[in-house]
Amino acid sequence: MELTGAEIVVKCLQAEGVEYVFGYPGGAVLFIYDELFKQDKVKHILVRHEQGATHAADGYSRSSDKVGVALVTSGPGVTNAVTGIATAYMDSIPMVIITGQVPTHAIGLDAFQECDTVGITRPCVKHNFLVKDVKDLALTVKKAFYLAKTGRPGPVLVDIPKDVTSAKCPFEYPETVVMRSYNPVVKGHPGQIKKAVQLLAEAKRPMVYTGGGVILSGAAKQLAKLVKMLGFPCTNTLMGLGGYPATDPLFLGMLGMHGTYEANMAMQNCDVLLAVGARFDDRVIGNPQHFAQVQRKIIHIDIDPSSISKRVKVDVPIVGNVSDVLEELMRQLEAAGYKPDQKALSAWWSQIGLWKSKDCLKYDKKSKIIKPQFVLERLYEITRGEAFVTSDVGQHQMWAAQFYKFDKPRRWINSGGLGTMGFGLPAAMGVQFANPGATVACVTGEASIQMCIQELSTCKQYRLPIKIVNLNNKYMGMVRQWQQFFHGNRYSESYMDALPDFVKLAESYGHRGILVENPADVESALREAFKRKDELVFLDFITDQTENVYPMVQGGKGLTEMILAEEL
Repeated sequence: MELTGAEIVVKCLQAEGVEYVFGYPGGAVLFIYDELFKQDKVKHILVRHEQGATHAADGYSRSSDKVGVALVTSGPGVTNAVTGIATAYMDSIPMVIITGQVPTHAIGLDAFQECDTVGITRPCVKHNFLVKDVKDLALTVKKAFYLAKTGRPGPVLVDIPKDVTSAKCPFEYPETVVMRSYNPVVKGHPGQIKKAVQLLAEAKRPMVYTGGGVILSGAAKQLAKLVKMLGFPCTNTLMGLGGYPATDPLFLGMLGMHGTYEANMAMQNCDVLLAVGARFDDRVIGNPQHFAQVQRKIIHIDIDPSSISKRVKVDVPIVGNVSDVLEELMRQLEAAGYKPDQKALSAWWSQIGLWKSKDCLKYDKKSKIIKPQFVLERLYEITRGEAFVTSDVGQHQMWAAQFYKFDKPRRWINSGGLGTMGFGLPAAMGVQFANPGATVACVTGEASIQMCIQELSTCKQYRLPIKIVNLNNKYMGMVRQWQQFFHGNRYSESYMDALPDFVKLAESYGHRGILVENPADVESALREAFKRKDELVFLDFITDQTENVYPMVQGGKGLTEMILAEEL
């Protein structure tokens, strides 16, 4: 039986077990939308902007370990989606984006709503396809899902001309796919793992540094078991939060530009570093030359060989899936009868204790103006650390990372690599769809929330009970902080001079809004919001305009060259 290309697309999505497609219709994808209308297995979620579609698919994926799917039309539909595609690419999030294209005969002729989708998206996807023959469609979609999920995950785009969606051919969805040029390594090399075991056994000042790869590979349990076995201190990157329980005594907090003093100092001064699913990026280690001043042996585990020795030369590279490598590493440690050097380890923990005593995250708890850190502490207590927390980008993102203690993976949803303002709300929508009945909080700022504010309409249509925590300081906060430190207090265009009444704005979309101006009202407002299980509540907290995120490592400086609040 022959099917149209549009029917084939929908049959492929059904075969992949796709639950939700986040999208926005347009001329080039109308045949696909018509077929979606005729069935009920794959549910379509109508967003209000294509950027919202890709962020929602992203949030869905991050919180569920499933492939997120977005569907947009040609031309401006594609270009509006690019920010969300690039966001997913930077953070290695598995997504499939289906885009409409003008008919094949019109490609390259500047047709209405035409753009070079493959050319535009090539730098920010794991791979992309332009399907010119309906006979290639089913296999291409199968390849897209396979590529998105395996190896180092990432977004894969399938561009489908309109005439391909109306053309017919016999349909058969392949059960498996083999790609000669794509064979990601899963198991780590036993010899390299043996070298790692020897280094770990000899360590006097060890450190475990983990990133988003732990979460993406589902290796949180293996990591916790390994760290407990070793007795070593552990730190997470921004993307790795929740990969190791934040309340565990072996955890030193997040490291990097706004990491804790103890995590950064231990990272810099260790003699053996076990890097797991992390990439030594500029926000983590600062200046590589400064990082290299201390001699240390580095073991680096990563699925992507191109990430190893990219910024920092390592001694023992191990290419493989994190969960598989950690299992083998523990097996070899047990077989070797591993026992830590307790005397050296005790001295190392004593030194870490001295660094911890600085209390680098302290703030004025007696302030008569709401401190954003206080809001995050209360949010953590009231949700008992069980919420899914999305964030936008800026100061509020860093405070959430510092003060909300994530004990489980896939609970912290933020744009790490690209740093995309506008991510928080649509990502929260995707999280809520992936986790119905769960508590979802979007921590944002008055500048970021306005980037995709129209998605409040989507939230109303689908009755998503997200709680929006808006830390409103009337500034683009992180921009203002940098202008204060490095630009002579010249606050060029960082003050938000005309803000909406967020309470009335939320109410105009049919939601509930709460204005909070007094520290004494913070806890009661949060409790009131989370009692409303079936409503979206927009909490507008008027916070201290002068508050900065500490510690802070200036761009280009070394990891230990932190600016601390007490030094100002």
